Amino acid sequence: MKYIILSLVFIICSSLIFAFFNRKKINLDDKSKSIYDYTIELINGDRISMESYRGKKIIIVNVASKCGYTPQYKGLQELYDRHNEKIEIIGFPANDFLRQEPAKNEEIKAFCSSNYGVTFPLVQKTVVKKNENQHPLFTWLSHSELNGWNDSAPSWNFCKYLIGDNGELVKYYPSKIIPMDKKIIKFIEN
Repeated sequence: MKYIILSLVFIICSSLIFAFFNRKKINLDDKSKSIYDYTIELINGDRISMESYRGKKIIIVNVASKCGYTPQYKGLQELYDRHNEKIEIIGFPANDFLRQEPAKNEEIKAFCSSNYGVTFPLVQKTVVKKNENQHPLFTWLSHSELNGWNDSAPSWNFCKYLIGDNGELVKYYPSKIIPMDKKIIKFIEN
């Protein structure tokens, strides 16, 4: 029993040390960036500057097609249909959590369109977890040094980042908060 406990302590300590030394280095030049300084590549290959969303509220969501939360696409589309004059919703497909987005970009686009009627922008499949491959916009969203307060990267699929119409990160919600939650509606309507 003693050896099992010592082995577990060793594994945990080794993991923490590895994580510390292999954490992603943040470019100090990025500290002055706002969300409007980033460009995203849409699922159809078009590149769009976040600047084009200035003056609108934005909801950024990491999405996946084989997740228990996948039906949230319906709620996201409903939000978009009802409030697209006030908000922009941007979906970031990612295969970061138990390989729940194995499809290629065209397959993701077809799945979202045919199953949920998605018309809000989807970006090319990307990485949202904190690591050396994390999408630059998610680096901004998940590092307080860059966004002012939040260090939470997505913990699962369908996490939501709410951006005010001035480009400020206002709130982060985990997957369990549904798109039509009164907190999100209040954010949109205020």
